[in-house]
Amino acid sequence: MLSKRAIRELIETAQTQPGGFIILEKNSPKLVVLDYASYQKITGVRTSPQAPVPAFRRVLVTGGAGYVGSHTARLLTQRGYEVTTFDNLSTGFLEFAQGTLVEGDLLDQERLNATFQNGNFDAVLHFAGTIDVEESVRDPEKYYRNNLIGSLNLLDSMTRFSVKTLVFSSTCAIYAGDAVMPVNEQSRVAPSSPYGETKSAVESALRWYAPAYGMRTVALRYFNPAGASFDQHLGLGNPKSTLLIPRALNVALGRAESLTVNGNDYDTQDGTAVRDYIHVLDVAEAHLLALDFLAKAPEGTFDTFNIGTGRGYSVLEVINQVCESTGRMVRFDVGPRRLGDRPNVYADITRAKRLLGFEPRFSDMKIIIDTHWAFHKSRFNN
Repeated sequence: MLSKRAIRELIETAQTQPGGFIILEKNSPKLVVLDYASYQKITGVRTSPQAPVPAFRRVLVTGGAGYVGSHTARLLTQRGYEVTTFDNLSTGFLEFAQGTLVEGDLLDQERLNATFQNGNFDAVLHFAGTIDVEESVRDPEKYYRNNLIGSLNLLDSMTRFSVKTLVFSSTCAIYAGDAVMPVNEQSRVAPSSPYGETKSAVESALRWYAPAYGMRTVALRYFNPAGASFDQHLGLGNPKSTLLIPRALNVALGRAESLTVNGNDYDTQDGTAVRDYIHVLDVAEAHLLALDFLAKAPEGTFDTFNIGTGRGYSVLEVINQVCESTGRMVRFDVGPRRLGDRPNVYADITRAKRLLGFEPRFSDMKIIIDTHWAFHKSRFNN
């Protein structure tokens, strides 16, 4: 006999999945039937014997041994793409690399050219770069060198070897601090850090490169990727990450005594800052949708899309979910606001939904924390 909760969840699932239906006997669920498309949507399974041949079969993934890059590269291989990972392994991990690994640096033009000459690529997904906002303020030269010069070297190799399709890993950090929420792609661009400035500079280059060299390019502006793969094989491997979720999980795991909440006097529901968190698997899916979009786009295309969920979670909501998911208390102290931090930052994803067919599937905070915790515990519980 099913519990009332199980019955309710079965009925809710059937109602939210229009491709499926529920068989009742005397108002009690006996069987839930889903068509294959609905099963794919729920489980994340996408491949099938009838899967279409990708428009861009051979794909170079720069930074593919890193966090978002490895999840995306893995999804590419599952969908039938031939993946070459290009990574210097400075912040990426050998065990995360998918497909064929070429160990190299974007600052090494000779290595890049040799990779393109041997690879015969159809498209490039560009994740490589440095991403710590606070570090970028302390060491801007590192960020201009890695993010901007490295990207220009990549574009040089692409034009030299006639590879004309690129999806660029950008960021919501390019938007102005006074942008009205939710942020859309037409919001004013005015970065407040060298990190954001270098990402914006690459976008500006793409805007001019596309028509000049007949390229098709998209910049995906992420809002806070989080979570990990469901099988715990891939996740955020940096043990010293300054991001909120891994810091909170380190406290839950006993790797740190407490964490600092920067400000509790914002004009939000609980006084702490609110951010838009999106599951890394949803971010990975957005890149494949962007490739599909570019396959149909004319030469000279440059476009931008926000990749988030459209809603925000406060710092305290995240910490509370960490406590619930881990079954452990997370001690925190309240410190001063960080310079430049805003009360709310969350995305308007209307354009991504309409033009890419993007729809976040795993970005409930419980799913994000549960998957992140499972990976974090298996990797760092020593």
